[in-house]
Amino acid sequence: MWTKQEEVELHNPPIQEKGSFTPSSGATAHSRGFASSNLACIGSSLEIRGNITGKEDLQIDGKVDGPISLEGQTLTVGRTGQVSSNVTAQEVVVYGIITGNLVARDRVEIKKGASVTGDIATARIGIEDGAHFKGRIEIDRARSLAAADIQSISAPTVTEAN
Repeated sequence: MWTKQEEVELHNPPIQEKGSFTPSSGATAHSRGFASSNLACIGSSLEIRGNITGKEDLQIDGKVDGPISLEGQTLTVGRTGQVSSNVTAQEVVVYGIITGNLVARDRVEIKKGASVTGDIATARIGIEDGAHFKGRIEIDRARSLAAADIQSISAPTVTEAN
């Protein structure tokens, strides 16, 4: 049975620039099981100045100058993405460049080749070898402990009966 999404993909295959980040190649909404309609993209040729707010995941491959607020959502800055502003989101994944402070309720990931200049406040952080970071990091221990408790509750436990 054909779905409308499959028909659109069949007639309009995705175009990928050499070396660009695509949603299926990294940790994005796709890897978390959300439909692709929950991911908004700002292309590499776009430059936006102003305030961005939203209730869906966002991938930036262009330039953004202005505050970004995605409460409860994920911001992904692609390899060609450049963000000059403060960012607030559930998760922030950086492959490109961010200049500004980051506040992420869950986690921040700075990937190899990425650059972040600014202060970070989050529960969890990952900085890969080859990434650039300049600023201060504040780990919110209450959120970090709460996330660990949730993971331990959701993890299956095995008990043996005699």
